[in-house]
Parts: sequence; C-alpha cells; structure tokens
Amino acid sequence: MGQYFLTPDYELEGWWTTLDEAEYSDDNVILLYKDYAPSEQFHSEFKTDMDLERLPSGKFNTNDLVMCLGALTYNILRYMGQSFLLGPNLPVRHKVQRRRIKTVMQELIYQSARFMKSGRQFILRFGRHSPELSAFMELFPEKQLC
Repeated sequence: MGQYFLTPDYELEGWWTTLDEAEYSDDNVILLYKDYAPSEQFHSEFKTDMDLERLPSGKFNTNDLVMCLGALTYNILRYMGQSFLLGPNLPVRHKVQRRRIKTVMQELIYQSARFMKSGRQFILRFGRHSPELSAFMELFPEKQLC
C-alpha cells in the first residue's frame, strides 16, 4: 500500500525569466532554453581542453588578454575541426556532427614534422605516411609544405 505521509507530497516546477511576457509565450521560452546543454559543452571544452580553468594572473587586463586569445584560438580550432576533420580526407572512426577541440589538436596540431630552411624558403616536412597530412595540406593549398 505504500507509506502514508503526515503532510501531502507536493512537487512544483517553475520557470523564471526576464523576457517580456507579451513578446514570448511559455512555449517560446522553453524553445529558447533548448540549446542550453550544447552551450555548456562548448564552455566545458573552452575551459578543460584549452586549459583555461584557472586564469594566470590577479590583474584584470592580463586575464582579459588571455581570454581574448583563448577565444580566438578556440574559434580557429573549431573552424579547422568543422572544415577538415569531417571531410573525406581522414578515415572516419564514427559518424559525428563535430569534433572536440582536444581531438582537433591531437589530429592536426600535434603533428611531427621537421622545420627546415632550403634556399630562402622555410619548409615544413612531414612523414610520408601520415594519415592526417592530406587534411593538414588543405589548410594551406597554395603553399608546398612537404
């Protein structure tokens, strides 16, 4: 039969927002908060994958510069991940909509290469059998990298 409570058990679910009631209905507000989880995931990637959990200084201007450079780097890595790691050049491990920043860094940035000077040009030499080389070559199509 279950346990009887001395007082009834109530549950209350509520939403508080500062949006104008005339402009947004209840259903519209719920739709606006639908993308909250992906934004939290991007925030987590920015902090953990780029190692920006703790800011380096007690000075606001220094931390502001670090955050601005971190945002620029994050956007560049996201562009690289969307443009090249989802393309046909790399073997797909499994079908995904996007790659995490850590995966982009491991696949494209952490490449072993030799930085050489030949004549008056600097050359970046990769190994012959690097599977990510074709994707990296698409970053600089007008340059000869290897």
